[in-house]
Amino acid sequence: MIVIRRAVTKDLDALIGFQQKLAEETEAVTLDPETLSLGLTTLLKDESKGMYFVVEDGQQPVGCCMITYEWSEWRNGTVWWLQSVYIVPSHRRRGIFRQLFDNVMAQVNSDPGLAGLRLYVDKRNTGAMKVYASLGMNGEHYSVFEWMK
Repeated sequence: MIVIRRAVTKDLDALIGFQQKLAEETEAVTLDPETLSLGLTTLLKDESKGMYFVVEDGQQPVGCCMITYEWSEWRNGTVWWLQSVYIVPSHRRRGIFRQLFDNVMAQVNSDPGLAGLRLYVDKRNTGAMKVYASLGMNGEHYSVFEWMK
């Protein structure tokens, strides 16, 4: 049985593993485990920075996503950013991401203070883009630019 719930401190090891695999699969990047652990711990302790949802099959974590926040003065509401989405390979193509996405969207739709949902995706991740488009998301409006230290 699939359960989607808010992540807690006991999920730290699973989240570290998921994010290391995500970075390797999508961007061929190896994340520093200590920095990643500190970053995840900080977020789990301070909800003002964001939150994680964990997907469990039985009691086994099989996926996750992170939500961060953007204030939109244009909409007088908060936009959730869907980030760090990962589903273990053995559970892909089984509708689990759809359940996770639907769970997030139900929360966005039920809260009048939430104005919408955004995400960014690596331009090389064509599979993910197809999935997001199939869920009714539109990637034609913005391009994301960044400067990272």
